[in-house]
Amino acid sequence: MSEETPRTYVPFNEWKEPSKQIEYTESTPLLAPDGTLLAKGWARHNVFDYNRDYVKTGIISRKEWDFYQVSDGKFMLQLSFANINAGGYLGVKFLSLETGEVICDSTQYFLGGQNKHIPPAKGDVPNRFKDKVGAAEFDFNTMETSRTLWCKSVHEEKDILCDITMDIMPGLENITTVLPFDEDKTRYFMTTKQNCMPCEGVFRYGAYEYKFSKEDSFCTLDWGRVNTIHKMVWYWGNGSAYITDENGEKHLFGFEITWAIGNESNATETCIFYDGKAHKFGAVDVETFPKPDKYMEPWKFVSEDGRFNMTMIPTFDHHSDLNLVVGRMHSHQVHGLWSGDVTLDDGTNLEIKDMYAFCEYVENRW
Repeated sequence: MSEETPRTYVPFNEWKEPSKQIEYTESTPLLAPDGTLLAKGWARHNVFDYNRDYVKTGIISRKEWDFYQVSDGKFMLQLSFANINAGGYLGVKFLSLETGEVICDSTQYFLGGQNKHIPPAKGDVPNRFKDKVGAAEFDFNTMETSRTLWCKSVHEEKDILCDITMDIMPGLENITTVLPFDEDKTRYFMTTKQNCMPCEGVFRYGAYEYKFSKEDSFCTLDWGRVNTIHKMVWYWGNGSAYITDENGEKHLFGFEITWAIGNESNATETCIFYDGKAHKFGAVDVETFPKPDKYMEPWKFVSEDGRFNMTMIPTFDHHSDLNLVVGRMHSHQVHGLWSGDVTLDDGTNLEIKDMYAFCEYVENRW
């Protein structure tokens, strides 16, 4: 990895004060008509009202995406749509997490995202996003208790089909955060991360077929509506699993840890999910900075309040480097087995053993 981009954030153990966690519970405008950011904090559902016409944007600073990652710990499907103002894409990627083989990597691009291919303003309420981009058709349909992802495309003269259905537990909470950038009062990073969605379905590429089962497959939604500065770094860690308590009962468990983006003084994107409820904790960091050659060594995570203590033993580094004229995204998405303990809001301590999840470190200019 190039050494051009420094580690620009301040680790939480160097903060002068503990992080605050300002929670929004009612519908709140995100932006003023002049583009000024009005809300800074987090919510258990997306209560932030987004008006894309209020975004004060340059040619590529406004970015809107719906990113779905489906995995059973053996194979991974990434299905993504992005509108980056000047253009965008629909991407389908399928790979083996055991061998590293990329079975399919297809991207359909388009130009001009101002008035076409406009995704819904919220990702965690019933909505339908159905469209065509180049040779691809897609239909992302969100309902109260389920979500379906359907996509048909062509890559290297082979047909692609993605047909995935996931369960949404009634009242399923997520973590939606709005983080400002100190450089400009109109720049911000708003994302919704929704975990704990068991899923099933099929991926086909030519004669190749793989089926996901709800027994061990989960989908993570990374939904973003942002207006960013040009140069950023971030960490993103996420996972979902079934865990069994001392009575032999099965529970849905997940976590979301993202940090190093923007000003985190009003909220950190850190949360535990347990049986559909969000349990908010404080800032998190990794003890050893993985760059440049420690990605496949153990990652030990710690939180400022002691509620998230996990270690990932890496099994695969999904390394990608998208270097375009207008920007670059350089990513190490490291997958592995996680063990440790976490603490819920009521003080309950959960022991986690060999849970499949991932954490990535990204440097970008976009």
